[in-house]
Amino acid sequence: MTVLEQHGPTDRSVLRRRRGAGDDGRDGRGRVPSTLPILHYGFRPFFLLAALHAGLAIPAWLLMFRTGWTPAGPFAALDWHVHEMLFGYLGAVIAGFVLTAVPNWTGRLPLSGGPLAGLVGLWFLGRAANLTVGDPLLAMAADLAFPLVLAAAVWREVVAGRNWRNAPVAAMLTLFALANGLHHSGAFAISAAAPGMRLALGVATVLIALIGGRIVPSFTRNWLARNGDGRLPASFGIVDKAALAATVAAVAAWVAVPDLLASGGLLVLAGTLLAVRLARWRGDLAIREPIVLVLHLGYGWLAAAVFLLGAAILAPGLPASAAVHALTAGAVGTMTLAVMTRASLGHTGRAIEADGWTLAIYAAVSAGALLRVAAPFSDTHYLTLLTAGGTLWSLAFLLFALRYGPILCKPRKG
Repeated sequence: MTVLEQHGPTDRSVLRRRRGAGDDGRDGRGRVPSTLPILHYGFRPFFLLAALHAGLAIPAWLLMFRTGWTPAGPFAALDWHVHEMLFGYLGAVIAGFVLTAVPNWTGRLPLSGGPLAGLVGLWFLGRAANLTVGDPLLAMAADLAFPLVLAAAVWREVVAGRNWRNAPVAAMLTLFALANGLHHSGAFAISAAAPGMRLALGVATVLIALIGGRIVPSFTRNWLARNGDGRLPASFGIVDKAALAATVAAVAAWVAVPDLLASGGLLVLAGTLLAVRLARWRGDLAIREPIVLVLHLGYGWLAAAVFLLGAAILAPGLPASAAVHALTAGAVGTMTLAVMTRASLGHTGRAIEADGWTLAIYAAVSAGALLRVAAPFSDTHYLTLLTAGGTLWSLAFLLFALRYGPILCKPRKG
């Protein structure tokens, strides 16, 4: 079972009926065989685009930071950096994940071929608009097309497949699109941009807590069972429910009232419970298998980031930017690469194991995140740590593009 099949049993009833009626426009996996392999499934173009965007946007931001250059679009340099990492890079990763997972959840056909190419085009439209279109309203309209169409497509599949168990994921996509609009609204003074940023980060936090909480123990359990180790992760129970409930409550409070001490307390509690939850999944045994261990590292970053967000509210002397980058560079960066590497191998028929390239990817993203989180704590070496952290972090994604790009562009093995 692959990383994108964890939300329910695969039901190919729609595909079977169509093929039984003589429709040869789809192959046995629901793909449009007449199109390029990169357009067979959503993870193929969007994981590659996410990696390239992350790998190039960070050096562009560092150049802006050092030279003062600002893009011609609606955002100042810092806001462009925030927006593109959240809604460009992370938006592409989310799209690649859900577009490949939804058919496994609902039994309906995947977005493939021309429709998938159209969605990719909308993603490119948003990136170009934010870089070149000075009219903030026009740029917002162009950029919102992608997340709105993506959310609508997922809602359509959930409703048509009556897969209500995964309606919360569709709801998260809707909130992500709303966050995009809120962040844009700051460019023409309708509202501040910060609530949009917090809402997007909140969505990312809940998605990692929820979906990561399914795949980390599942893949650890499968790996331990294959190796004859009976020391398995704890089953879902009261600790997991408490951690998820606390995370949702803490995130909602932080998005709405980020400076309230109660919000800080909830975040500290949620981070602690997420760490306790992670400790029950036998990560100590996963050290022998890097492609499993990296999932634990990603979830560990999430627990640390949520705790630090709360600590920065309760103790204002702590730099809030360190907590935010523990979430973005640490939790989001590590977990997305963990999922992207595993899914790219599994869904293209290759062995799910970490080669030297993949180990380098994991090492670079971890080192880059650590340096970026450390930077605000140093006055003397801030710029050095910032540059080194950003360089290593972006290198991880460029290495992914180099190693996995050819895999994503070639037909599935077997």
